[in-house]
Amino acid sequence: MDKAPAGIRFKATLQRPAQPKGASWRFLVLPAAASARLPTRGMVTVDGTLEGQPFQATLEPDGKGSHWLKVEKKLREAAGVDAGDTVALEVAPVAREPEPKVPADLRRALSAHPAALATWKDITAVARRDWIHWITSGKKAETRARRIATACDKLASGMRRACCFDRSGMYSQGNMGAPEAAA
Repeated sequence: MDKAPAGIRFKATLQRPAQPKGASWRFLVLPAAASARLPTRGMVTVDGTLEGQPFQATLEPDGKGSHWLKVEKKLREAAGVDAGDTVALEVAPVAREPEPKVPADLRRALSAHPAALATWKDITAVARRDWIHWITSGKKAETRARRIATACDKLASGMRRACCFDRSGMYSQGNMGAPEAAA
C-alpha cells in the first residue's frame, strides 16, 4: 500500500486489553458514525492509516452494531501512540477480501474430506473467513472439534455458507465483541 485510501475519517481512543495480561497489542472501537459507513456489520477488511502510518486489517464486529480494530505493536510503535491516546484514522474497504489463514486442524480435516475440500475451494474468501470464524469462536476445544466436523459435513453436502452464523455479533451470546479494556 503506497498511499492513504480515500475513505472514512475518524478519531478514536486507543485502549489496552484487559486480557491477556501484558498484551503488546492495543485496540480501538470505531465511532458508530464511522462504522455505519462500512458495507457490513460483520467483519470487513480495510486499507487505512493510523496517524499517517499505512496498514491493512480486518475490522471485527463489536456485538453492538459497530466494529473494533486490533492495533499490533509494530503499527502502534510506528505511529508513536499507546493506550489512552486519541488517534486519527482513515479507512476504506478493500476492493477484494484477502484469503483467510486456515487453521492447521481445519486444513487437515478438509484434506481428509475431498467433497468438503471441493466446496471449500469453490466458495468466496468471505465465506471461508465466516466458516473459520464460526469454528474458532467456540470457547472450548470440544466445541471447536465438533464445529470442524459439522463444517466438513455441511461443506461436503454443498452448503456454501456457515448457516445461522451471526456475522454482526449482535445476536450472539457474548462470543463476539470488542475486548474488554484494562482499567
